[in-house]
Amino acid sequence: MQTLLSRRTLIAAAVLPLLVRPGLLRAAEPDLSALSDITGGAVPIGPEERARRLARAQALMKANGIGAILIEPGSTMVYFTGVRWGRSERLTAAILPVEGQPCIVTPFFEEPSVRETLSVPAEVRVWQEDQNPLAMVAGFLRDRKLSGRPIGIEETARFFAFDGLQKALPGVRLVSANPVVRGCRMIKTPAEIALMQLATDVTMAAYRWLYPRVEAGMTGAEIGALMSAATRKLGGSPEFSMALVGEASAYPHGSKLVHRVADGQVVLMDCGCTVQGYQSDVSRSWVHGKPSAEQRKVWDMVAKGQQVALAAAKLGAPAGSIDDAVRRFYTAQGFGPDYRLPGLSHRTGHGIGMDGHEPVNLVRGEATPLAPGMCFSNEPGLYLPGKFGIRLEDCFHMTEAGPVWFSTPPKAIEAPLG
Repeated sequence: MQTLLSRRTLIAAAVLPLLVRPGLLRAAEPDLSALSDITGGAVPIGPEERARRLARAQALMKANGIGAILIEPGSTMVYFTGVRWGRSERLTAAILPVEGQPCIVTPFFEEPSVRETLSVPAEVRVWQEDQNPLAMVAGFLRDRKLSGRPIGIEETARFFAFDGLQKALPGVRLVSANPVVRGCRMIKTPAEIALMQLATDVTMAAYRWLYPRVEAGMTGAEIGALMSAATRKLGGSPEFSMALVGEASAYPHGSKLVHRVADGQVVLMDCGCTVQGYQSDVSRSWVHGKPSAEQRKVWDMVAKGQQVALAAAKLGAPAGSIDDAVRRFYTAQGFGPDYRLPGLSHRTGHGIGMDGHEPVNLVRGEATPLAPGMCFSNEPGLYLPGKFGIRLEDCFHMTEAGPVWFSTPPKAIEAPLG
């Protein structure tokens, strides 16, 4: 699937033009009185959990010969430090050393704001507008006697941070921080899985409220607005509420054309929310009115594809083998082969956690072995260009006993929510 940003962009492009149209009234002001916040029991990530994360990261740094890792604002910074900050031309960075407390480097005038979400013991070093922030990072590494060791760069960090540190520390060896960051974040703890489960519960409750309220004549944007409103009332923060109607469902992330619900039309929804920083991702497809024989056949095939994927999710199996199993099944049914259409044109699934899409993917060639604590989407959709598409998506997490669903897949097109 495409990035979460592209989903948001697509949804926004569809919703914004409707703000001046009377037809949005029912989506903007729905009756949500039957819904209430179900996230009251959410337990946020606490200091003990963050301390264990740092200890795990430092153990992985030692094992991989890394002296420290550099992290820019984003989910990884939140994961290790709690600091919630945006990226700009003014560098704010976290440096996790192989031993001792982390360091936050930030502009002088931003320090009070940065400290508001700092959740771990850490040194804070500030820089003035006429100073080089990467020189501050280099100074910290020198002070900790780490400047001669390889320094890991988190994979989403921007080039100017990489380049600036290299210039501030001539001769430094900069390496990927993936063995550390992925080594921590890919394996979810029970506390993380509990938050992901709660986010999924919110999404499913919103779907159950929404489904009987989808009417003929509604657009995908109107349906998505209803879903987002229900999600907020239930206590989740909507990340995406995509609804594809009719032919638009044949294209995994939709079309700029406006399609309206009518009898015999597929409604494909892909929705997710965040609870305490952890995400859900669930897709459901159904037909408004009576499904055709072809629609029913494809829906049943996708439902079976999900089960084929789950059966292949065995501890120690390469992540890519799940995708392989699904494609073998679909090819035997006359779809594809490979990524050809009609068929499955995208990967079978992706990692999920604090971000909607995280490493690693369930895609051909991915050799990472499945391990307890890993979390993935399972979404082997089938798409028939010019006609319709069907996607069912449920996430699962790996345990010592095998995969466990966050949401239970439906079994019949007439009961798409189970």
